[in-house]
Amino acid sequence: MLWFHYLVAVLHVRIDRARNAPSRGASAVEWVIITAIIAGVALGLATLIKTLVTQKESEITSNFGGGGGK
Repeated sequence: MLWFHYLVAVLHVRIDRARNAPSRGASAVEWVIITAIIAGVALGLATLIKTLVTQKESEITSNFGGGGGK
């Protein structure tokens, strides 16, 4: 049972240190979340731009009759 009391004491010390430690910026998990959000927004914008360009391309092609060069 002595090991249990030792474990509780060690955990209390670690919890107190974590609570009283000054903040040193974003943790690795926060950076991963921020990066994932930015990547998702960039992917969404790229998809939107590709869709708009493809629609304009179809519109231009239909206005000129498809081209063909002859």
